[in-house]
Amino acid sequence: MKFSIKKIGTYIYRLLKNIRYKLLDSIDLLLGKSNPLIPPRTMIFIGDGDYKKVGDEFLLYFKNLGGLKPNDKVLDIGCGIGRMALPLTGYLSDSGAYYGFDIVKKGIDWCRENITPRFQNFHFEHSNIYNKMYNPEGSQQSGEFRFNFKDESFDFVFLTSVFTHMYLSDVDHYLSEISRVLKPGGKCLITFFLINELSQKLINNGNSSQELIFQLDENSFIKDEKTPEVAIGFNEVQIIKVFDTYCLKIIMPIHYGSWCGREEYLSYQDIVIAEKTS
Repeated sequence: MKFSIKKIGTYIYRLLKNIRYKLLDSIDLLLGKSNPLIPPRTMIFIGDGDYKKVGDEFLLYFKNLGGLKPNDKVLDIGCGIGRMALPLTGYLSDSGAYYGFDIVKKGIDWCRENITPRFQNFHFEHSNIYNKMYNPEGSQQSGEFRFNFKDESFDFVFLTSVFTHMYLSDVDHYLSEISRVLKPGGKCLITFFLINELSQKLINNGNSSQELIFQLDENSFIKDEKTPEVAIGFNEVQIIKVFDTYCLKIIMPIHYGSWCGREEYLSYQDIVIAEKTS
């Protein structure tokens, strides 16, 4: 009964949220406030937070923490519906280039129709990878997916809120592919829910917005046993080992987020930056 009430509450919340977004989209359209580079609210499936503000926030991290340059060739893994691509349209020069891929086709279709015609150096690709939460009809498995790019193609690779929805074995495979497509000296910026002594303590005390209370395996923690991909956290020590395995040297410090209830933080999720060594 308790689970059913919770399920009904979630359904009502999503319904009211969708009605509100439709109303706001209609008002923007009537007032001429619609931005052709920002999708309607009802299409955005990439989580909470202001679409433009979150993108602008991460552009600062790309530049200030990751050393992103205007003429860099950039890969956005799990690009969603263009939230990170939008600020990059005003930063990357004509000699730079952006490539993004995602498992949700409607997001890729929107980006191709609205961003690429205006910015010819921005490219979007649909990858039909299975994910129980985001793409249950996917025909490919994450752990077997080879990025559709040549070795050492990119100066900068980033993933925002991607590994927080993937199993550790798949994260391991993706890091091997990231290392493959990065040029020596190239950098990657990746967000996580990292489990360490402090975050574990805060979770146990009920301070965390992500209740990662179920242990999936020795190094993985989840909040939904039926659909683990809703949110997955990883043992920080193990993640560092995986980076080392693929010649990705983590640039310390790790920039911890507020997700677990920390009083000092940079963003919401934990941010790891690494450089590919020779």
